[in-house]
Order: sequence, then structure tokens, then C-alpha cells
Amino acid sequence: MTRTNAREIVVHLLYDLHCTGESAQEALVTRFAQDYYETLAEENDVYTGRPNQKQLAYIQDTVRGIAARQEELDGYLAKYAIGWRVDRISRLARAILQLAMYEILYVDDVPTSAAINEALELTRKYEDEDVVSFVNGILGTFAREVAP
Repeated sequence: MTRTNAREIVVHLLYDLHCTGESAQEALVTRFAQDYYETLAEENDVYTGRPNQKQLAYIQDTVRGIAARQEELDGYLAKYAIGWRVDRISRLARAILQLAMYEILYVDDVPTSAAINEALELTRKYEDEDVVSFVNGILGTFAREVAP
């Protein structure tokens, strides 16, 4: 499994958290239970292989980190999504934006440009080009003003 695949799984988990209200820990335990994880492969190819220890650690740390910094990340979304309330942003786009912002701020081995590029590719996979432009605009401004 690649880091790109791990990011996609993180986005799926964040989306689920937005929909179900589960805690990050509950979602991680449920989704990575052997029987359940195998059923996910029928729905999406990203689940055909289980993550190795390094990728699993990245997924777990990232999901927990984003959940713990939800208010901070939503504050950035509110600031940079000019003219949009955070609750009007699609849950999927919001998950992708939160992941990219979190990586930019807190994941040392991910360059800002890689976090943005991966976010745009994920958005392109699931959303239309208007949303890709929206995500690009927010992340570009965020990176210029906030990135370390």
C-alpha cells in the first residue's frame, strides 16, 4: 500500500466520522477489524491490500490527530473558504481539506506541495472540477499564509 492509498483511507474514515458521529478510535477499530476490512475491498480497490505497520501508523495517527484538532482545522476552513460556511462544504471535500491542512501543519515528512497535490488528486477522483478549483484555492492561500 502506498501513502496515496493510506491518504484515501484517511479521507474515507474522516468522511465516516462526519456522518456517524463515531470517535476516531471507534472508527479505526471497526474499519480495521479483519472481517469488515475485507468487505470494503468489494466496494473500493484501495482496500484490496491491508496497510503495513508504517502505513497503519500513519492512518491511525492522522485520523486521531485530525479528530483532536477538529476545531482548529475548521477554523482555518472558515477563514479561507471565503463566502462559504464550513457546514456547506461537502463532507468529502471537508475531509480532504482537513487532511491536507493537517499534513502541512503537523506531518514533518510531507512537503506542502505534496500535501496539496495529493489533496487535488483525491478531490479529482471523487468530485467535479469546480470542487477541485475550490480546494486548490483554499489550500493555496492556506499554504502561503500558514505553512511553516
